[in-house]
Amino acid sequence: MSSRRDFLKQGTAAAGAVALSGALHKANAAVPGGAIASESMDAPTKELLLEAIGAARSGGASYSDARIGRYQQNFVFTREKQILNVVDTDSIGIGVRALVDGTWGFAASRDLTKEGVALAAREAVAIAKANRVARDRSVLLAPAPSHPNATWKSAFTIDPFNVPVEEKADLLIRANTEGMKAPNVKYVFSGLFFRKMERSYANTDGSVISQTVVQSALQQQFTAVSSDFTDFQNRGNTLPPVGRGYEWVQQANLIENSRKWGEEASEKLKAKPVDVGRYDLVLHPSHLWLTIHEAIAHPTELDRAMGYEANYAGTSFVAPPEKHLGTFKYGPEFMNVQGDRSQPGALSTIGYDDEGVQPDEFLIIKNGIVNDYQTTREQASWLKWWYDKNGQPTRSHGCSYADNWSSVQFQRMPNVSLLPGERDTSYEDLIAATDRGIAIVGDGSFSIDQQRYNAQFGGQLFHEIRGGKIVGMLKDVAYQIRTPEFWNSMDMIGGKRGYEVWGSFFDGKGQPGQVNAVSHGSVPARFRQVNVINTGRKA
Repeated sequence: MSSRRDFLKQGTAAAGAVALSGALHKANAAVPGGAIASESMDAPTKELLLEAIGAARSGGASYSDARIGRYQQNFVFTREKQILNVVDTDSIGIGVRALVDGTWGFAASRDLTKEGVALAAREAVAIAKANRVARDRSVLLAPAPSHPNATWKSAFTIDPFNVPVEEKADLLIRANTEGMKAPNVKYVFSGLFFRKMERSYANTDGSVISQTVVQSALQQQFTAVSSDFTDFQNRGNTLPPVGRGYEWVQQANLIENSRKWGEEASEKLKAKPVDVGRYDLVLHPSHLWLTIHEAIAHPTELDRAMGYEANYAGTSFVAPPEKHLGTFKYGPEFMNVQGDRSQPGALSTIGYDDEGVQPDEFLIIKNGIVNDYQTTREQASWLKWWYDKNGQPTRSHGCSYADNWSSVQFQRMPNVSLLPGERDTSYEDLIAATDRGIAIVGDGSFSIDQQRYNAQFGGQLFHEIRGGKIVGMLKDVAYQIRTPEFWNSMDMIGGKRGYEVWGSFFDGKGQPGQVNAVSHGSVPARFRQVNVINTGRKA
């Protein structure tokens, strides 16, 4: 079994910097993802990209693409009234892919000169030729339109890298101080995470694309300790990470909300230990996003389903595709799960992926049945038989991503979301319709097997439901699932007004390991007779 833990990917400070953007477009045109027009690519950057892909073609590549990127990260950590650490990373360089005789090669370099990028391209070609001996199938890229002068900028208004670290630390310490005012709260940890990616891309199909992406996240943990020191309880995972800027932090009302979150940690000290058994579960979007992530989004990554991640991330029970597409009943008929990279403010939202593809919206689960997988240009051709059968074009869903210029791009998760039901049912409506159950708010620890089939999930807050009403708080709650049985037990689903977007700032995959940020939209939902265990029981 594998367990989830957040981790920070260390960056490398660059020796120098290169300008990646030019003058702003005169037109502030709307583009997908709630973003605005980004800055157009400057001439020197474009020249280097074209030099790289030209060198790859000259070396024998049938296709090549290149990415020049600057990747910045800023982390501010505090505890109570102390600043624990401030971390800044800044990395810049170029990554070049070359396709030679149906085989990939990749190389990267910090040397952003014509000679440096051409050398990286020739190395990519040489690696592709060396890789030919281990190729299991020839790479066939699905067609994709070219975008000769495309720009995109994510939906942020205040660049967090322009905000003084003193302001960030002061806000966290003030929030910590307010949280400490709650009864029994003895410790408060908090941190702000920011990521900025300035990405320039070109390929031999004719695309030249410039994009700027900003992502922001908050981490908090409030610890309440009983008066006799026999128990402590935590409240964490208070706000979702977002594809927005510092304006999101300003709008989060951290100081006043920290008192409330501290009080919730204190309230957990008085919670009743759960009795083991089967319960109807009413799951809030702040909790259900993680179950979606682990038990829907990961098993429908096509590389996992085809066995290409077996050595590290694992495989998938939704395999092989030909035995599941159009036939496998994942959940009830009202269950629809969408993959996209277009939801405003979501973490995986982008204008163009790292293959220059403009992503589309697609149903992974349609009326409860497996309908599609997450794909790149290479992977889309593996499902051509399915797309032909349904009269659909064979195209990538735009799921290619690399976490740095020095990393090779591969299939990563888009935003994967449980869509609202037709009725305007709220979280409170689901509770009112439940006679005996548990309502769960917030995500917690979890464990899941390598095929994403057997799992166990905890949470943050657990409320006992009796006769359609909340009657008290429970603790030590975790529920166990077999993925298809769990989703088929869903009998009620929320409407549009209950839709919320949560997600993960650090999600790992691949060897060497890479991290990406991804959001999952969800509505509240009810699941019947799910097995609940008590995690605090001792033998």
